[in-house]
Amino acid sequence: MTKILLSLHVLAAIIAVGPVTVAASMFPATLRRVHDDADPGDARTTLRTLHRICRVYAGIGVAVPLFGLATASSLGVLGDAWLITSILLTAAAAGVLALLVLPAQDRALAEAAGPPAPSAQAPLRPGRLAVLTGVFNLLWATVTVLMIIRPGSTTGV
Repeated sequence: MTKILLSLHVLAAIIAVGPVTVAASMFPATLRRVHDDADPGDARTTLRTLHRICRVYAGIGVAVPLFGLATASSLGVLGDAWLITSILLTAAAAGVLALLVLPAQDRALAEAAGPPAPSAQAPLRPGRLAVLTGVFNLLWATVTVLMIIRPGSTTGV
């Protein structure tokens, strides 16, 4: 059963987290095109598609920690420091995505749709969104490395 849970955990990570990291990373560059192009229609459509990918796959990504916890329980490593660190980093990545990246994308889409309201905040800078996305991606990369190296591993790798 452990092998099945681990397989589902890895597949969920590849299928769910991969598209979010790619789509979120492409969003700031596309947002720059919206600001720079005289006719940003195609770029707006791409922005909406990238945002939809981020939202949908973020929801599917909930399966990653669920399968991960089930796998860890099956392996008897729930109290290991590397796993606790991974759980904390995963929670941080989820927080960055849900509380910073996705709302910033929502705001960017609203700004790209038309002129801002007179009392609106300063326009969202693509560079700020790129930094937030980079933090999200770095957190996931760190979790991935911890999952592969995991101190005390019985694989000897």
